Amino acid sequence: MTFAPVISPLSTSKSLKIKILDTLKPNTTYSFNFGNSIVDNNEENKFDYFKYVFSTGNYIDSLKLSGKVKDAELIFPEIPTTVMLYEMNETFTDSIVYSEKPTYITVTKDSTGTFELSNLKEGKYLLLALKEKNNDYIFQPQNDKIGFVAQPITLPTDSLYTLTLFKETPDYKFIRPSQVGKNHIVFGYQGRADSLNIEILSEVPEDYSSMVFKDEKKDTLHYWFKPAIQADSLLFKITNKTSLDTSTVRMRELFKDSLNISALKTGTFKLQDTFKLRANTPFVSFDVSKFEVMAKDSTFVEASVKLNTEYNWAEIYFPKKEDQQYEVKLLPGAVTDFFEKTNDTILFKLTTRLAADYGTLSLTLVNIDRFPIIVQLVDGKYNIVAEEYLTVNKTVFFDELSPEKYFLRIIYDDNKNGRWDTGSFLNRMNAEKIIYYPKQIEVRANWSLNETFTLK
Repeated sequence: MTFAPVISPLSTSKSLKIKILDTLKPNTTYSFNFGNSIVDNNEENKFDYFKYVFSTGNYIDSLKLSGKVKDAELIFPEIPTTVMLYEMNETFTDSIVYSEKPTYITVTKDSTGTFELSNLKEGKYLLLALKEKNNDYIFQPQNDKIGFVAQPITLPTDSLYTLTLFKETPDYKFIRPSQVGKNHIVFGYQGRADSLNIEILSEVPEDYSSMVFKDEKKDTLHYWFKPAIQADSLLFKITNKTSLDTSTVRMRELFKDSLNISALKTGTFKLQDTFKLRANTPFVSFDVSKFEVMAKDSTFVEASVKLNTEYNWAEIYFPKKEDQQYEVKLLPGAVTDFFEKTNDTILFKLTTRLAADYGTLSLTLVNIDRFPIIVQLVDGKYNIVAEEYLTVNKTVFFDELSPEKYFLRIIYDDNKNGRWDTGSFLNRMNAEKIIYYPKQIEVRANWSLNETFTLK
């Protein structure tokens, strides 16, 4: 139906009235699925998955279709998930999922992800699942996860189908830049922008120079330039692989940014962690002799420094011992920024814990179909805690694991780019396959786990 029916009353009643706002098709079976929305008035016991079925013809369609919904990244799918059938008739196109509601709808019933579509008529269909944000039965890639069967479904069938949900990576799109400081412009984008390049087209002084680095949290490039330009606007060319955009930035009288340095992380560190510093303006050089690392017994620890120009980090490497406290001091002039400004004295403190406070995991892999693979250990919120990239089979060892429960998973990196890649509905391409270890792994302090992951 194009328009949702009006159901009344919405309060306590022994009866429901359904007012249909569309013209019904002839010889068609219709179903009203109430899900868990009907409850009794006294104790609110649910009338689970009540469905009212009627037909405008001489019979009620009775075909069924069953299956299961999974999530490409998560060990369990989110519930409820909507499962849909689009009739592939003479007006069907792939773009229909972006603009029109499906012919048939149902939802998964529990965390197992099982579903059943019933009262179906014979024919050819597109089968897909959506985990929606707006619950409007329309696929909106920026918000929704989608899963699909690449080939048309022909009813009747006895086959069971599995739909794997994933969130599409949006197509690259340039977002209009804006000036946020006297010498600072931000360029936003969405999608993958591994080859994004910014070039100024406006006339600039001979001594003009610029630097760019990525924002560590947002899809944004920070563009810094000098000297400051006395112009109403600046014109830029922005390229990303085959994409080309031009954009004008209106210039304003803003304050100049001063150098500000902070740590990405303080507090407790693992022995293999790297201490990293960020700055609001671009780092250009450092003097390692002005970086001092001191242990709690007042002995100095030799350190090395490396600039990460992609994210504008100063990475400080030094050997750490367990159950230790360290002070990282930057003496004046330790770092110099794009505007030839240097730091004042800055002090950071960090600590390490006893090795006995952590656990380890040794993992043997069996029945790996192909390589390369990515072995990942993730926490309860699916944050990556440890990972290893394998091109051949070998024992995987993760150490310094905080005591808690983890999920273990294998990613088949079929395009060999070192990361998990999602899929595309229009290209009928599913996400790269992820396989989870069948049980959660509990790591305990001062405990060594030995596990075998046999893939089926």
